[in-house]
Amino acid sequence: MTVPNALPGTHANLLDLSGRTALVTGAAGGIGRACTLRLAAAGAKVRAVDMDAPGLAALAEQAQDLAGTVEPHVLDLTDLDAAEHAAAGTDVLVNNAGLQLVRPIEEFPPDVFHTVLTVMLEAPFRLIRGALPHMYGQGWGRIVNVSSVHGLRASAFKSAYVAAKHGLEGLSKTAALEGAPHGVTSNCVNPAYVRTPLVERQLADQAQAHGIPEERVLTEVLLQDSAVKRLIEPEEVAEAVAYLCGPHASFVTGTSLVLDGGWTAH
Repeated sequence: MTVPNALPGTHANLLDLSGRTALVTGAAGGIGRACTLRLAAAGAKVRAVDMDAPGLAALAEQAQDLAGTVEPHVLDLTDLDAAEHAAAGTDVLVNNAGLQLVRPIEEFPPDVFHTVLTVMLEAPFRLIRGALPHMYGQGWGRIVNVSSVHGLRASAFKSAYVAAKHGLEGLSKTAALEGAPHGVTSNCVNPAYVRTPLVERQLADQAQAHGIPEERVLTEVLLQDSAVKRLIEPEEVAEAVAYLCGPHASFVTGTSLVLDGGWTAH
């Protein structure tokens, strides 16, 4: 049986990205770091995009023995023209970069709201826009947008983050519909709370917003709606991203792969 749109020369159960170029945003830590290492292990040349130059340097050093390579690319995603230019020639695009602020709407700084939407929605649009000509030209491409359970459900005090992730879901579906005739898939992965610095930094904000001590935030707020009472690991998210890039996922597009420990089962 031939798997349509599969990677040439690839065993059906293996991810082989040899000869492919991937771009991962927010690559210096957390989910982005795990995705970068996973794709490089599959043989890809990965453009690792982040503002954290020392973090990118450490990541590139860690990846030295992998089948692929990691190329650090220091970039502020609020520079939208530069973001679009950086995506040119990529075969696999992983939109992962994000930021978070927990505040009631009436106290939420408008400038922060603007920045969150720029980094987490407008920059992915520009990156996709920059990547598509190459993907269309070769008849193959993979776009994976790291969304969140908050792309499907809302939580109080996270207006900017929830708005950005809901928007990203729509952008991803639109890219899937347009990309299908060209062999390009576009999907979201939707984890619940991941063991990352972004989540760890939320503990104090959530404690202030909810008026409870930080030690109660994890169990009473972050994991309240999850049937599986633990944080998901970045490497678990990276495996979901890798699956969407593989040959068995060529018919998976325009959807959301939910890794929420049962949150949305309610």
